[in-house]
Amino acid sequence: MRDRELQDLVLRALADAPFRASREWRDRALVEPGRLERFARFLARHFYYERIVHFFKYSRALARVTGRCPEAVLKSADFDALLATAVLGSRETARDVAGLAVRHVKEVTPPPPPPPQLPYLNDLLRYEEAMMIAEAGPRMWRDSAHERAAGSREPSAPERVEGTALLDLAYDLPAVLPRLLQSWVEVPQAPAQPVKLLIARSPHGRVTVARADAAVASVVELADGRKTLEQLAREAGLRATDLETTLVGLSDLGAVRFATGS
Repeated sequence: MRDRELQDLVLRALADAPFRASREWRDRALVEPGRLERFARFLARHFYYERIVHFFKYSRALARVTGRCPEAVLKSADFDALLATAVLGSRETARDVAGLAVRHVKEVTPPPPPPPQLPYLNDLLRYEEAMMIAEAGPRMWRDSAHERAAGSREPSAPERVEGTALLDLAYDLPAVLPRLLQSWVEVPQAPAQPVKLLIARSPHGRVTVARADAAVASVVELADGRKTLEQLAREAGLRATDLETTLVGLSDLGAVRFATGS
């Protein structure tokens, strides 16, 4: 085995707990298991600390009201148990870790009602959780010649990209989020106004949040990779030109992609 292959194998073992526990890895006896496990858990805590601090920064800013810093969940027994199956960077593990952070912050009050001064807390946690999940998963680090060639082929049916989220919220979060990160004495309030948000990630890892109108939401929900453009336009109640414009915008955000023909 070449040095690069050996290095990749060790890195996979550090990031992938199921692989670390597999016979394929254990039979190689390349590293002392106890030391490897300790280092892998150290890396996992650091990896998810950075992500929780980033994606849960708003509920973190509210910790003086809730008494709950979301990153504190990384010291919990539940997170320790999760490490036995964690795959760093995967959407499944991101979903599990984000769920732990949400439950930790919600423990400030018996569910379902949030604290009186934070009526939008549940909406906020749903938003932060969706952001962290959307960011996870494999991404395209560079455009290869093969990918550019594939992109030049005639596209077929559009499909919703995994990780894309549509959130129906009772409070207009975009109106309050910037104020939460500023200096404040009284808790900034979000307007009690329904809003639909689209959260998507580009192939290169850029996560974007946009307000979604009825047309955008309908296209995202209906794009299943099987419907033709004509069928999608008919079911969404859009003219062909309007559908084309909507799909271009959704494709740029990373919410929808096109399968390519041969």
